[in-house]
Amino acid sequence: MEIPLAAARWLMLLLLVSSGLLIAGLWLPMLTLTKFLFIANSFSVISGVVELYKRDQWFLFVAVGLFSVLLPLFKLMFLFLLLRSRQIGSAHFQRWLKWMHDFGRWAMLDVMVVAVMIVTVKLGVVAEVEIHNGLYLFGGAVLLIMYITHQVVVYFERGQQ
Repeated sequence: MEIPLAAARWLMLLLLVSSGLLIAGLWLPMLTLTKFLFIANSFSVISGVVELYKRDQWFLFVAVGLFSVLLPLFKLMFLFLLLRSRQIGSAHFQRWLKWMHDFGRWAMLDVMVVAVMIVTVKLGVVAEVEIHNGLYLFGGAVLLIMYITHQVVVYFERGQQ
């Protein structure tokens, strides 16, 4: 089974957009924490992962690095390869699609972690949180990747019938 050429091109374009959003979302500041009205720290996903490493927070470093950085990048690479070949009927493809379906939802773990962190900090009396574009770009990339993956699954299921 092949993904139709027009659909593959459209999904490839969306994948390029989501790649740009993801890269920008990983590097641009997501939020700024201001404590005591004058101490401010801005964080991006990458700077947060690096800071976790520096502070020897190994579990959080691995969890956030894996689910927020590596998993979305691997999904992008797989989708690029898949859409380039347009072949979705092979056993190799089915194994990867199952992997993406089973573990792909964990890509939202990072969005949940950021949301919990924001709520926690907002409850504090001495700290204020300012949201930046990095959060929106990253969230947009995650949602777009989920949409592209869903479309590929739809083509796969049509081919199975």
